[in-house]
Amino acid sequence: MTNTSGTKNHKDRKPQSPGVLKVMQSILAGAFGVQSDKRREEDFSSHSPWPYIIAGVLFTAGFVIGLIVIVQMVLANQ
Repeated sequence: MTNTSGTKNHKDRKPQSPGVLKVMQSILAGAFGVQSDKRREEDFSSHSPWPYIIAGVLFTAGFVIGLIVIVQMVLANQ
């Protein structure tokens, strides 16, 4: 379907791959448990789950490494 200006309606669009900022926002919101239902539905309807999987694994690894570094610094100061 096209509207009067000749462009396609948003229902006819193919899902676009998410941008880096959108993936980072989704990963952080999911990590803190504040992801909205609308945003979650957008994430699950995106083209591919791989950007979210890769970003989630990298975030988790960075979080764990950060915690280890902080604990080591605190224990070294005692």
